Amino acid sequence: MMTRTISTRHKLLTDEWTAGVEMVEAAIRHMGIEHPVTNECRVVLFEVAHDSSLHVNVTHNDKTKSVSGWAGPARVSDGFVNNRTFSSMRPDRIASHIHDMVFADKA
Repeated sequence: MMTRTISTRHKLLTDEWTAGVEMVEAAIRHMGIEHPVTNECRVVLFEVAHDSSLHVNVTHNDKTKSVSGWAGPARVSDGFVNNRTFSSMRPDRIASHIHDMVFADKA
């Protein structure tokens, strides 16, 4: 049986989100331990120039059902991506929203 995983990476332009992103990535690493991953996914946390929000893309191999607050899914070369932005939310709440998207039901 193939082991499914959750991978993360970040592309930050400033230090504004550094500490929060480190906490969110630590929480994401534990997600795969706490629950079996049935739809391998990649999480990217990033900033966009002239925008103070944290942007998050969650790309699954297989299409998922919609999750409140997330845009998508859109077909991309390596699967299906959903995205959303976060402004002034605590890292643990951001991680909770990402958890909901990571473990979204397959469509």
